[in-house]
Amino acid sequence: MKHQIICFLWILLVPFYLKAQTIESCDEMIVEGVNEMIQKNHLISLEILTQAQTLAQQNHWAKQEFLAINNIGVNYYMMLDYGEALEHYLEAYKIAVQSLDAKFEMTVLNNIAILYSKEHEYNKAEEYFSKAFALAKENNDSIKIGYYALNLATVGNVKKEVLKAEELLKTASAYLKPDSDVYLLLQIAYARNLMLQNNLAAAKQIALRNLSHLYLPNLAEYRLSNLLLLSSIYEAENDHEKAIEYLQKALVDPQLTFENEIDAYTDLSEIYQKTKRFELAFAAKDSLIMAKDRFYKVKNGKLFENSRIKFELANYQKELLDSQMKLKQERRLFYWIIGGIFLMLLFSFWAFRNYFAQLKQREIIAANARKIAELELEKEKSDKLILEQQLSEQNVLAQLEQVKFKNELESKNRQLASKALSILTRNDLVENIIESLSLESEISQNDNLRRRIFELKNHLKRESDWDEFFSHFEATNDGFLSALKEKHPNLTANDVRFLSYVYMNLSSKEIALLLNITIEACRKRKERIVKKMNLDNSEKLYAYISAI
Repeated sequence: MKHQIICFLWILLVPFYLKAQTIESCDEMIVEGVNEMIQKNHLISLEILTQAQTLAQQNHWAKQEFLAINNIGVNYYMMLDYGEALEHYLEAYKIAVQSLDAKFEMTVLNNIAILYSKEHEYNKAEEYFSKAFALAKENNDSIKIGYYALNLATVGNVKKEVLKAEELLKTASAYLKPDSDVYLLLQIAYARNLMLQNNLAAAKQIALRNLSHLYLPNLAEYRLSNLLLLSSIYEAENDHEKAIEYLQKALVDPQLTFENEIDAYTDLSEIYQKTKRFELAFAAKDSLIMAKDRFYKVKNGKLFENSRIKFELANYQKELLDSQMKLKQERRLFYWIIGGIFLMLLFSFWAFRNYFAQLKQREIIAANARKIAELELEKEKSDKLILEQQLSEQNVLAQLEQVKFKNELESKNRQLASKALSILTRNDLVENIIESLSLESEISQNDNLRRRIFELKNHLKRESDWDEFFSHFEATNDGFLSALKEKHPNLTANDVRFLSYVYMNLSSKEIALLLNITIEACRKRKERIVKKMNLDNSEKLYAYISAI
């Protein structure tokens, strides 16, 4: 019994000692470091990621080493230390090329390109964006193809290569999802491209439409870019007041960055100079200088903080090396203990062999029983599935029959409407001919002809055609008229006739033609009938009578 307790305790301790050496623990450290970076705790993030990098290097885990180094670079990028960020990105790029696949290579290439674009080295940015774009196409990564094409198009707009940028925007539009946030950035880039091509109306239309989608705090960068773009468009149209209005909106935005503030005051100063408002131009220039001073003060402060963090990180790395040496010594002792535990486990295995053999036999019997029960359960599920499939097929057939019946009914109603229109056209023609003949003096003097014309007029006034139409309509639509009259007995014959045309889904123009009234009179009659039937509005009339 004593031996069993010792074995159990050491089995519990083994994962504790081995945890620091697993890939999973390294991944957990990277995730923790990234979370600290998002919270802008850069010192803590760099310490955790450096520890993960060291662990990955010792165990030759290329993926974990890449992720740790790349995120260290992102930390320095967020701290405005672009030089240190670039060094780590390039180191991560070497690991991706030598040991990993194109997915990792694309990621770091895009990071390097963004860094160069921040430094306004657009040729270098285009070079690395192009490499990432080519790899995305080789690997058929649709999301990355769209994203990198958009990045290249943005650089093309900056470099005034508008036709090249336009083709890249078309490519990006084919791959990016319209409901994603990145698609809004695509619309902004497309509007800027149109502005560069002097298609100001189209560019303005897109930029104004974007405003309603950019109100969320996480879209602040897109919103500010869109406001500055609108200002540029209005300035190009010589609408200086509108341009100033959008620049001022950008300047009062709570998410305004130093870069956007500098761009806004630069444009504002230029517009005031163009419009000869020199005092305002000087004020904007002063604000620009103050914004740049604040930016450089923050940047210099960041660089000073970076230097302090680097110093503390160096001390941390030294402490980490010392702790690793101590860990190696402890690990040697641990291996000796593991060896002793292994021997104890062998002895325990020999002692309990017979017990385990009996236990295994009972487990086999129980497993066979479970299998039989599972087979029976699977059979029941299979029978149930077959029954559900049969019911589903019957439902589909029933729906198809309903659709077929509805189509046939609509076809017959359309034939009835066509016939009614044809009869109306015929009667109008005959009536016109009768009117023309009545004006002839020879016919007015001939009693026989005048009597025949009078009979023909009486024939035109008869409602037999309408009665025949109603009988066909009633037969086709299975008691619709009876149901309508039963539900609304206050409807007149003319009301029922009007509703029959609505039920046939005829347009107001067609109904007006059949009733020999104007479209406006048709609309008023429809409103009167709707009111008589106590409905909310005329737009629901068709849906209501279709359900009768």
